Amino acid sequence: MLLADLVIDTFGVDGGLVGVVRNGVGLGTVIAVTCSWQRNRSILWALLAGMLSWLYVLYFALTRRPDEVHGFQAADPGGRDLRL
Repeated sequence: MLLADLVIDTFGVDGGLVGVVRNGVGLGTVIAVTCSWQRNRSILWALLAGMLSWLYVLYFALTRRPDEVHGFQAADPGGRDLRL
């Protein structure tokens, strides 16, 4: 199932229901690109991770380093660490 699937229901000539599906970027691809960008800050590595999709997500989960943050880190003008 794709995250960006759009299902448009229209009626055909004979009155039957016809479904049209448009493909988009999958959830695994989005997660893989985000994880790769967080780790490497490289567009080329992010594109490669996007092509590998769920395989890269699994690799990232198994090789996660302790210095990679587990929570959301809010920006603070005073320079303090505001991890949630």
